[in-house]
This record gives sequence, C-alpha cells and structure tokens, in this order.
Amino acid sequence: MASTKSSPLTIPLFLTWMILFLQPMVSSGNHAFSIKEATVQDLQLAFEKNQLTSRQLVEFYMGEIHRLNVLLRAVIEVNPDALYQADEADRERKAKAPGSLSGLHGLPILLKDNIATKDKMNTTAGSLALLGSIVPRDAGVVSKLRKAGAIILGKVSLSEWAHFRDGSVPSGWCARSGQGKNPYNISKDPCGSSSGSAIAAAANLAAVTLGTETDGSILCPSNNNAIVGIKPTVGLTSRAGVVPITPRQDTVGPMCRTVADAVYVLDAIAGLDYNDKATIKASKYIPRGGYKQFLKIDGLKGKRLGLFKNEFFNVGEGSVYAKVFERHFSTLRRRGAVLVENVNASKYLEAYSTSIDYETLAMTAEFKLAINSYLKQLVVSKVRSLKDLIAFNNKFSKLEKTKEYGQQFFLDTEATNGIGQKEKEALLNLAKMSRDGFEKLMEENKLDALLSPFSVASSILGRGQYPGIIVPAGYDREGLPFGLCFGGLKGSEPTLIEIAYAFEQATKIRRPPSFKH
Repeated sequence: MASTKSSPLTIPLFLTWMILFLQPMVSSGNHAFSIKEATVQDLQLAFEKNQLTSRQLVEFYMGEIHRLNVLLRAVIEVNPDALYQADEADRERKAKAPGSLSGLHGLPILLKDNIATKDKMNTTAGSLALLGSIVPRDAGVVSKLRKAGAIILGKVSLSEWAHFRDGSVPSGWCARSGQGKNPYNISKDPCGSSSGSAIAAAANLAAVTLGTETDGSILCPSNNNAIVGIKPTVGLTSRAGVVPITPRQDTVGPMCRTVADAVYVLDAIAGLDYNDKATIKASKYIPRGGYKQFLKIDGLKGKRLGLFKNEFFNVGEGSVYAKVFERHFSTLRRRGAVLVENVNASKYLEAYSTSIDYETLAMTAEFKLAINSYLKQLVVSKVRSLKDLIAFNNKFSKLEKTKEYGQQFFLDTEATNGIGQKEKEALLNLAKMSRDGFEKLMEENKLDALLSPFSVASSILGRGQYPGIIVPAGYDREGLPFGLCFGGLKGSEPTLIEIAYAFEQATKIRRPPSFKH
C-alpha cells in the first residue's frame, strides 16, 4: 500500500524562495515584531495588535527549520497542512471566534515523534520500522492541542524508541534524522530521549514543544538545552496514542523557553481522556481555573525546599556549578523560601539502595506488553509486535546505518513472559522505595519541593510517578547549560509552578544558543 505520508522535512515548493529570505522580524504598517525568543503572551499580544499573523509565524519557523536543521537535526518532518491550519487560525481570530485571542490558539507546536497524529505525518519513534504506518487516531494530547487552536507544525527527533532500544545508541540519535545536536555546544550531548523537543525549543524552531518522560527524558534534555521542562504527575496528561515504554511511568509534558509558556501548554493538554484510564484518577489534581493562576512573582515566599547539599550538590568545591548553585540558594532565601538542610538524607536515600535494578526489571516486562498492544492497534503497519521490530532491525541494519548499534533492550524484553512473580516483587519494591524514601522525606519535613541539580533526581521522580520542573540555572565553561530542578509529591504542580516561576523571574538565566562548535 503506497503511503500518503509526507517525507522528512517536506516544505511546500512554492515557499522555498520565501523561507530563504525570511528575517526574525515581521512588519505591519509602522510596527515591527521580533519573533525570536517571543513568549506565548508576546505572540498573542502581537496577534491582537495586528503585528503578526499565524501564517507569518509558521512561515518564519519553517524558514528557521530550513536554515538550521541541517546542523541541528532536530526536526524530522514538517506538517504539509501547517499553513492551512495557520490560515484557519487567522480567519477565526478575525471573526473573534471564542478562544481565538488567548492560550495556544494560532501558535505552532512541534511534537516528539512518538506522539501520534492522524494526518499526513508519520509517527515512528524515530525508527524506519514505523515509517508509513497509520495510527487509528490523534494522541489524546494532540486532540486537546487541536481543540485549543494550536497549529501542529511537525515532528521532532528523539533518541530512537525513547532510548529503549540499546545502551549503545547515543542520546539524540534516531534512524530517521541522524544525530541531534546541542545548539549551545554542537559537540556536547543534547540528552535523551526528548532531545529534538529540547533542541527545537532552545533554537526557536517553534513557539513551544512537547516531549515525553519515563525516567529523565524531559528533565535531562531541558537541563542540557537551557529550557524549562515540566514532567507532570503520571496520568495528569494522557498517554493514549503515545508510543509507550511503560504506562506505569510514561508521561507527556511541555518543553518551552519559559515557565509561563510551559504552563500554557500544560493547561491545554492536562485532563481527562477515557482512552487512558490513568487520567481518570489523576484528573482530581487539576485545579479549578487551571495552572496559569500559579504564575506568581512571589511564589517562593514561605516555601520549604529540601536541600541535600552533600548528596545532590556535591559538584566540586570551587567549580562553576558550586558557585552558581550557592548564589541560587541565596536568591531562594532572599525571595522568602526556607531551605531545609538539617535533614538526615541517608535515612531517606537508603530506601533506594539495592543491588537489584527493580525499575529496569519491571520496565523490561512492561515494555513488551505495552508496545505489542500499541502496534496491534495501528491501522497500517509492517510491524505488529516486538518480535517483528527485532526482525526488522536485523534485516535493515545496513539501510538504517545502525550496524554499530544493537537492540539489547529489545532482546531482553522479548525474552520476558508477562508480569510474573519477580516482576510483581519488583513493583512492590518500587512502591516501597517511594513510600519510605521520597514520600517520607516530603511529609516528615513538611517540604513543598526537593531541590536537585541537573536531572539527578529523575529516577526518584520517575519511579514514584511524581512531578518535576527544571529551570535554566547557568552555563559551564564550555557554554553547556545546566538547570535547577524542583520535585514534589503527586499533584503538586501548582506549588512547583509557583516556585519555578518565582525562581525564573528572580534569575532570568536563559539566553539564546550560540551554536558553538
């Protein structure tokens, strides 16, 4: 069956001459508006003042993708219907349709390529094995984005199969687009698996982007690319239509240049989806009136923040990291936060000490069940099971140019046989770790959030299905960014947003990338 899907980076030919000469400024009458680094609020205000149209915005981002993607390898394909969607948004705004002057309406968003779209684009998790497959419906989060009036600009690269193919596969690499590059230092790791989302947001290839996380896949690339990443409580956002690793830990979240932008996206995608049962339980956490109300400049006042300085922030005395984090601790205190340091950290971290990797043990069995279920639901696909994927990789390794990369995770997973006794014990131990570790830490010390540098706490947050927000904190001597992460108990997004936004506004660390070689 011939595929009607677009090829990678398909851009309408009649636009080629235009995008080569697009500038980061658009003019309307006597007014000029700079798109680069513009926030969601900036863009909506420009729409309102007739300084910008959605078509101009899409054309600008297409131009930036055309100009930069040959270096960054962040975007796999551009939606051939993006300009049509932009024109529709412009018509709705002109007609003052409900909701057309706020939120994400008329704004282009790039999606990680494991998030399904029922359109002319592919959903492949970065693999040639799913090229030409057809999904039954939009992913739940995509349906919500379309309802909010967002423009689906395209799909971005990722560490193939969300970094669950083989340990030898580099972060940011997938067969469909090659090796993604960090725009702040091209030679450095962009981190995975939502690498393309982070690169694209950092390099201004879209207004906002969407990523997914199982263990570190939003927090780590956000850390390495100087953007804000929100890893929501599992179930707060739907995973229906997302190529899975494990429903127990998978979550979908915003990856944007500012906390406010990420919150606008979270407001659009959070909520009930009957195709994902986890959203039924988690929907109780969503506050009436949404999350924008927690963007408070004084959000740090009175917040109790746990600080494991020796355990998490042991980053080398006198190092650039140590100096920067000490300044941030002072800023947090000046803004009214209480840094709780007199905590017996070993009492809580000991809960995670084990010679057995329970997370991987459980995840390995869960992946086989989840991926087989996903593949069977596809309308069209040349692979229908994990066994088929393994066979595809063996047969087409030369075509994929991945002969040096294996698929050990796939092989280990295929060898499992459902959730047996050892998997059940692993799940019980994971739950016990979270109860005796993170939950006791937070409750016994009355903490609002746990501080951690980079994404070092991602496994604690991932295993326990807890939320986290990472915010740019500084740059090392080679120009590579690093962040400060705030993690909390399930449903604590309102508090984390207050903390993260107030910290961001007090520091304003982020700067555009240098594309340093």
